[in-house]
Amino acid sequence: MADEPNPAISRRVVMALASSGIAFPVRAQDRAVDRELIAAVAGGDTAAVRRLIAAGGDVNAQDSSKDNAFLLAGALGHTEIVKLTLAAGADLKRVNRFGGTALIPACHHGHVATVRELLQTAIDVDHVNNLGWTALLEAIILGDGGPAHTEIVRLLVQHKARLDLADRDGVSPLAHARRRGQAAIAQLLIDAGAR
Repeated sequence: MADEPNPAISRRVVMALASSGIAFPVRAQDRAVDRELIAAVAGGDTAAVRRLIAAGGDVNAQDSSKDNAFLLAGALGHTEIVKLTLAAGADLKRVNRFGGTALIPACHHGHVATVRELLQTAIDVDHVNNLGWTALLEAIILGDGGPAHTEIVRLLVQHKARLDLADRDGVSPLAHARRRGQAAIAQLLIDAGAR
């Protein structure tokens, strides 16, 4: 019957169709293409991601861990894949299992090029995740204070990240930078007006 869901599409079939360039309809019940898309992102396979998006993969479909192609690409620093997911309609407000947008883990892991790309969008630079941290706080608290994280803080400051948004304990980004001995980051924040 036409109204019944399609049977599950096997991985082999999904990849064969995607490789051939043939687009096929994806019903809510047939999420194999979305699982393959997330797997391709995890593997950093840009060509497969491109094919799977063309084959109907949903860049916003989240798995049981709340990962999706866009969020995972941001967390892993796969900038070219981030660009593909943005072009395919990535939801900038979608959050991962920690309540963070794609920007927050990109800042945490020091993915400068990915952060730069995400900051060219309308993503909320001051989004607060479940830990009570913004991208700025995450870059400082979980970063190493080295050149990559310093550049990320500079980019966030340049994009008007709020310097006064403290964590749940009231500790400011500047105080965290000082506590961690991140002198270059602390100076960036002071120069931008942090107190």
